[in-house]
Amino acid sequence: MKAYGILIPALNPDEKLLDLIQELLESSVPVQALVVVDDGSDQQAQPIFQRLADMEDERIHILHHEVNRGKGAALKTGFKYILENFPQIQGIATMDADGQHPVDALAACIHQFEKHPQDLIIGARQFTNQIPWRSQFGNVLTRKLVRMLTRQNISDTQTGLRVIPRSYVRQLLSFPGERFEFEFDMLLRARKFQVKITEQPIPTIYLDGNKSSHFRVVRDSVAIYARFFEIRDERVDFFSS
Repeated sequence: MKAYGILIPALNPDEKLLDLIQELLESSVPVQALVVVDDGSDQQAQPIFQRLADMEDERIHILHHEVNRGKGAALKTGFKYILENFPQIQGIATMDADGQHPVDALAACIHQFEKHPQDLIIGARQFTNQIPWRSQFGNVLTRKLVRMLTRQNISDTQTGLRVIPRSYVRQLLSFPGERFEFEFDMLLRARKFQVKITEQPIPTIYLDGNKSSHFRVVRDSVAIYARFFEIRDERVDFFSS
């Protein structure tokens, strides 16, 4: 089995992050490095990161941003750290810090990556009428935009559970965007870099109506859709094989 890095951006996390890390450490997932990026969390959240450090597992690496820079920036910080320090890692899995991605779902995505190691594997949530409004809002329109630009029918464009090949991670470091639009860009530009997107169905788990989400519906949506028009205007040949 390949070697994997797990990357978790975190902004003001709670006990659910500790539970997730403990489950990952005890699981059969072949974790070589477990990198948590504190994206400028408040002082009240710092004990959570200290408790992570107190686990004293050599696989745990905690990075800090002095101020909140956005999820995209946190992902780039983690990607760069893994690329520079763990040459044996072939796939980097991203997860959210709020416990919405079960370890079993990660294992299923890694299983797909083992079969398709050049693909971008995304954990696709199964949407129902019980999905919180802020999540439905983002996915309905972005799904259509991604299909228009990439000719790939991606059912969940905003999932944070992904397994990304190392070769594509190198490219991602040069992508613009510091917040949620960075994850959207990752999907839009995959075809340009000959990266196929493969979906792995995962359970849909929303805790407390998805209150832990830091997605700002208006501001982040505008940034996402601006990226769509910028990429379209670049006239990149997304439709070539």
